[in-house]
Amino acid sequence: MGHARRFSLSRARLFAVTTTAISAQKTGIAGDARDHLAVALDVPDTRLALDLVDRLGDACSWLKVGMELYYAAGNSLVEALRARGYRIFLDLKLHDIPNTVAGAVRSVASTGAELLTVHASGGPAMLQAAAEAAQAPDSPRLLAVTVLTSMDAHELSATGVPGSPTDQVLRLAVLAKNAGINGMVCSPEEVAALRSAMGPETLLAVPGIRPLGSSADDQRRLATPAETIARGASMLVVGRPITRAVDPARAARAILDEIASV
Repeated sequence: MGHARRFSLSRARLFAVTTTAISAQKTGIAGDARDHLAVALDVPDTRLALDLVDRLGDACSWLKVGMELYYAAGNSLVEALRARGYRIFLDLKLHDIPNTVAGAVRSVASTGAELLTVHASGGPAMLQAAAEAAQAPDSPRLLAVTVLTSMDAHELSATGVPGSPTDQVLRLAVLAKNAGINGMVCSPEEVAALRSAMGPETLLAVPGIRPLGSSADDQRRLATPAETIARGASMLVVGRPITRAVDPARAARAILDEIASV
């Protein structure tokens, strides 16, 4: 039995998304819409993070903690958020030699975070080392970051990668899945192609979400919540349209309504 199959079965307790209901039948998502939204706490310190969480209340169940906040607040913040009943998506985009990344995955297991990102561009040896480390009990499910949503074809070309972002996303996703990682991060533009190529078991976490009327900010490849869910996304990752809103809970619930309407 290969890494990818074992990985999917061992993490079945984490995420029960019926993607056929999302992408094939398009009759609506399974379960609570909050399971399909992660609010990105892109703030610089614990005080601001907890203040934002107080304002969100029960409008979300997943919180994404990225590098800015994690490097400032560390595991104590993750523990505080979990104590309040939230599920944690730790977005550290690990990218280093295989042994270092494997060690980082093992270290993160102690935080209780349920999702953790690694860079697919780290290569097959790094990805396989991360996947093997994530087989330990209580380890997070790994998501492989493909091409950042701030990059377009011109940006990608500047790094020496020819072709379109979609081509590179698919290439890296296959690489990650073959290494034992059955979850991906991609932009809304690649969701449909990736869902078709990866099948229903793959968890697709998608940033670059902008409700109608929102600023694009630094995102290049984006779409609305409803469009992205309809294309086959498992989880939407939304930051500034919620966190910079006058009423973050209301903004989050508006996105939940869009998710539930698909």
